[in-house]
Amino acid sequence: MYTIRPETPDDAAAIAAVHVRAWQGGYRGLIPDETLGLLNPAAWAQRRRDNGTADPDHPFRTLLACDAEGTAGFTTFGPYRIDQDSDRLDHAYGEVLALYVDPARWGRGVGAALFAAARAGLAERGWTELRLWVLEDNHRARGFYERAGLVADGERSTYQIKRSAGRPPLGLVEVRYRGRLDQG
Repeated sequence: MYTIRPETPDDAAAIAAVHVRAWQGGYRGLIPDETLGLLNPAAWAQRRRDNGTADPDHPFRTLLACDAEGTAGFTTFGPYRIDQDSDRLDHAYGEVLALYVDPARWGRGVGAALFAAARAGLAERGWTELRLWVLEDNHRARGFYERAGLVADGERSTYQIKRSAGRPPLGLVEVRYRGRLDQG
């Protein structure tokens, strides 16, 4: 059984650990193993603290799914980011910025529970439509969102992954999905 609750400042390390494990499990074969191996949960946790994501006045809200073993997953949502820039917001739409589940808990309904909570949170804030971005080649995530009633709307973007040793960034194609909050 999972409890869904808001992020607190003390959750940064647990969220970052899930985030890194989910990237390493979910993006294997999409992002080079070298890049995935260099992911640093402590650095990701510090970035969360620096961004103040647990602050109630932050424009984005993060919810955690927790069980007896700890943090099983999380989702972050809020106003739609123009060009995926958190400083340029379009308040006409809601966006799910992140939905990650610890790979050890995949297939147990954690993602569905978190997505339902994100949809409810967006609707509570007055939005009727949500948008989100997903890697084009992430067929597992795309299937999840399609089963939830979202559709790819034809918009595409390139997500830049920084690489070491002075190599240029790796550009990964993302596709945008959208859906109604009053359906599904």
